[in-house]
Amino acid sequence: MNQERLIERFMAYVQIDSETLNEGAFDDYLVNELEKLGFEVSKDDAGSKIGSNGYNIYAYKAGTLEAEPIAFSCHTDTVKPGIGIKPVLENGVIRSSGDTILASDDKAGIAAIMETMTVLFETGEAHRPIEIIFTIAEEGGLRGAKNLDYDRIRSKKAIILDSSGNVGNIVVKAPAQDKIFATFNGKPAHAGIEPEKGISAIQVAAAAISRMNLLRIDEETTANIGTLMAESATNIVCPSAKMIAEARSLDNDKLKKQTDHMVDCMKAAATEFGTTVDVTVETMYSAFHIPADDAFLLEVSQILKEMDFNIHLASTGGGSDANIFNQRGIKAINLGTGMTGAHTLEEHISVKDLSDLCRAVKGIACHK
Repeated sequence: MNQERLIERFMAYVQIDSETLNEGAFDDYLVNELEKLGFEVSKDDAGSKIGSNGYNIYAYKAGTLEAEPIAFSCHTDTVKPGIGIKPVLENGVIRSSGDTILASDDKAGIAAIMETMTVLFETGEAHRPIEIIFTIAEEGGLRGAKNLDYDRIRSKKAIILDSSGNVGNIVVKAPAQDKIFATFNGKPAHAGIEPEKGISAIQVAAAAISRMNLLRIDEETTANIGTLMAESATNIVCPSAKMIAEARSLDNDKLKKQTDHMVDCMKAAATEFGTTVDVTVETMYSAFHIPADDAFLLEVSQILKEMDFNIHLASTGGGSDANIFNQRGIKAINLGTGMTGAHTLEEHISVKDLSDLCRAVKGIACHK
């Protein structure tokens, strides 16, 4: 590994704007690099399906070791504010200048993969067949992964580089998520003259929320109201209110129970007030759980242990592309990258963690 080049690569990547649905320039940059490194590269039309100027990237390189192929995957999009990022290196830590995110989520993982592939290209060191999958719109609901052409993917196992925590932190359990969209139907009336003839949609929504179990439900399950919106003049009984909520659980059955509970509360409140509510539930992704004795997990853990990384098997409350990969039949674990404070203006990553991540990718890629 060339640490100076790794740092320069990462800092160059974060300065290419790629907020969700604007990944095109960064995707083009990566395709050009991958082709120069001897990869077979293709792209898809996922961007046109979801309103992005970018695309999912598929890259493959035959190995010189007799082993099954393994995929390394990251997402190319960032959250906002991610335009005009100015990375600063101080005392071994890279951070933004303070008015944007840094975009180590997920460009730290991408830099580690690309630096590793550059080293292997330069040295000719033996490695297993390698597949690289870069997705768009992960931050916008995992939509890139949802629109991957899985028939193009040769690997049955994948390392996702998209988790906080040091290298050696391995996410093996992540929740399912439902989003609930509801419109409460009220009845307008003059609020000062004959309010009793109206039905306040706001009041119906409030009654529904008051019935719900929310926030921390149990050690595996959470629920939250994210949006409650109604616009009406104060002299009109509000005729419509919209709500967007979510439920998450590490257990798919518990998720269904919580979602059903929230929907039932909405319907019961509407019935109580003599009106209706229109509800749509969208399952964003399913839960996954890689057991501790899984052969792939044991193999990766052993490789990292031999490189003196401390292994910690973790669960998380958030989803990632790993949820979709596992749902679509590709066994995927999510590896810690060392990023800290992701999605905030305080986001940062140490040079040591970035270097460790690169070492880990190379160790897995070259394991016999």
